[in-house]
Amino acid sequence: MEYQHGGDIYTNCVTMDYSANINPLGLPEGVREAVYRAADQCFCYPDSQSAALRRKLSEFHNVSAETIICGNGAADLIFQVVSAVRPKEALLIAPSFLEYEQALHSVSCNITYYGLKEEYGFALREQELIAWIEESSRSFQMLFLCNPNNPTGYALKKEQLKVLLDYCRKKHIYLVIDECFNEFLEDPQKYSVLEFLRADSCKQVFLLKAFTKIYAMAGIRLGYGICNDSSTLERIHHIRQPWSVSSIAQAAGEAALEERAYVEASRSLIAREREYLKESLTALGFLVYDSMANYIFFKDIRAEALEEEKLLYHQLLEKRVLIRSCANYRGLDSTYYRICVKQRKENDEFLSVLKFILTERK
Repeated sequence: MEYQHGGDIYTNCVTMDYSANINPLGLPEGVREAVYRAADQCFCYPDSQSAALRRKLSEFHNVSAETIICGNGAADLIFQVVSAVRPKEALLIAPSFLEYEQALHSVSCNITYYGLKEEYGFALREQELIAWIEESSRSFQMLFLCNPNNPTGYALKKEQLKVLLDYCRKKHIYLVIDECFNEFLEDPQKYSVLEFLRADSCKQVFLLKAFTKIYAMAGIRLGYGICNDSSTLERIHHIRQPWSVSSIAQAAGEAALEERAYVEASRSLIAREREYLKESLTALGFLVYDSMANYIFFKDIRAEALEEEKLLYHQLLEKRVLIRSCANYRGLDSTYYRICVKQRKENDEFLSVLKFILTERK
C-alpha cells in the first residue's frame, strides 16, 4: 500500500524531512521527563477514562471535563465520531485532510465534495459554501472543516465559523471542526470555535485537537475532542477501545499543558520562519499561497513540472530531501506541494538544495 501522508522516513532514505508538520523545537524537556517517569509504571493498565488528563484539559480550556474525550491521536477520534454519528450523507471540503474521507467510507457514507477555488487562493468563503449547499438541495448529516486547512494552511476567523455553526445547527448538520494546527496561528483565539462550545446551546459540534503537532508528540499519539452533545460522547464510549490512550501518552499530555513558554516561543519562531520561507520560495519562482500555519502550500509553475509528474518531489528525493506531494489530495495535481516550517539553519539548508536543483536544470 502506498504511504498517503507526510513523514514517510521509513521507505525513503532521507537526511532532511520537510514533509511532516511537526514543531521544529522538538519534544519539550518537561514532556520528555514525564515520559521517562511514566515508563516505570508501564506494568499497570492506563486509566481508560484519562481522568487526570481530562481534568487538566478542562482547566486549560475552561470547559467541563465531561465534554472532553481523549484518543490515540486525532485520527482515532475522527473514526470514532463518524462511527458514533453514522451519517448517510456527508460534505467534505476539497482539498483537505485525507482521514475524513477514509472514516466516512468505513461507515458506507455517501460523500459530496465542495471544491475550493484556486482563484481565491484555495480560501473557503463561508457564504458561498452555504449558498452552494442550498442550491444542491442535498440533506447532509455531517460536515468536516479543517481550520487552518490542511494542506493549504488558510484559516477562517471565528466570526466566519459562527456563520457556519449557526447554519449547521439550523440544518441539523453535525459539524466536525479540526483545530489540530490552531496553536501555530499568530493569534489562535481569533480562529477557534472554543468560546462558542462553552455555551450549552452549541450542540452537534465536535471540536478536534491534538498534542501531535504543537508539542512534537507525533510518535506518542494523543488527541482529544470537545463536545457538548452527551449522547454522541456516550455512543463513542460504547464503541471505543478501553485502553486506546496509553499511560505514557496521558502523562506526556499532562506535562505538555504546562509548557506555555515553549508554545509561545514556537509560535514566534513559526511566524518569523514562515514568512522567510514564503519570500524565498516566491523569489525562486514558485507560486506561494497564503498559508497561516506551520506549513507552506505552493505550486511548481515551471513548464517542465507540467510534463513530468511530481518532478520537484523526485528531484529533492534524489538529494535525500523529502517534501509532501499534494497529488493525492482531491482537486490538486502533482505540481502542488506542502513543506513544513523549521528553524533558520535547517531552512537555509533546504533552500540551498532547492536553489541547486533549479540551477542544475537550466
